[in-house]
Amino acid sequence: MGIGVKTDPLESSERSVALSVIGECALTLENHQTARAKESADLLAEKERVRADLLRAISHDLRTPLTSILGNADNLMGHGEDFDAETRQGLYAAIYDDSLWLTGIVENLLSASRIEEGEVNLRRTSELISDIVDEAAEHLGRKLEHYNLEIRHADDLLLVSVDARLMVQVVVNLLDNAVKYTPAGSHIWIETFRESDMAHVRVSDDGPGIPDRDKPRLFEKFYTGEGPVADSRRSLGLGLSLCKSIVTVHGGTIWVSDRKPGGAQFEFTVPVGEVKVRE
Repeated sequence: MGIGVKTDPLESSERSVALSVIGECALTLENHQTARAKESADLLAEKERVRADLLRAISHDLRTPLTSILGNADNLMGHGEDFDAETRQGLYAAIYDDSLWLTGIVENLLSASRIEEGEVNLRRTSELISDIVDEAAEHLGRKLEHYNLEIRHADDLLLVSVDARLMVQVVVNLLDNAVKYTPAGSHIWIETFRESDMAHVRVSDDGPGIPDRDKPRLFEKFYTGEGPVADSRRSLGLGLSLCKSIVTVHGGTIWVSDRKPGGAQFEFTVPVGEVKVRE
């Protein structure tokens, strides 16, 4: 606001109007500053709540596998010579499985914290979607031994523009989710295909499916649903939330639906990649 007074002083009425306008502006600025301070306080409180939830989840859910590893290792160290080969192999396998599960949880925690803090710099490269799927399946290894995994690629040369490490983690989390909530012997399918300028990845199973009441909240942080877990071990509820965060920063979308005639079906999209040929 500008007031052209030149050499003449403001009249009393003009001065009153000017002071009123300035007072309203000051009040508006003060209200705006108060609103921003409240927003910052609310954001800080939300972060503290998330941290508290995370600490509670970690202390509760990680105690079981750590106790199992400690107990099995102690048995092997103290009585390993008294066990037959089959018993020892079972204890080794239990330690391996618990360690693999802990590794997956730690990877999810680190990736989730980096994305939440805005510290993720996507290193996009053009990758074959088939290579990403194969690496994810290889990463799970022993977990898939008791399942019928079938991989179908509509185009073996389908390229995607992604951060390969993060995208492998998305497929690993979806496969791990299928293993966790379906009984041994179930079928798991991974399908990839292209629609327009987006590549689609679909992970489905013929397990018990997902209740309708859980679907709207599946991708929320720390939400684990109420369905039975095949391996009696619940996660921290970060896997699917992390999948959504990674897919979103890549410019894609992710959703869940029912597989017909039974089971669950997760699908996500990411941009198609291109190979630049230099002549």
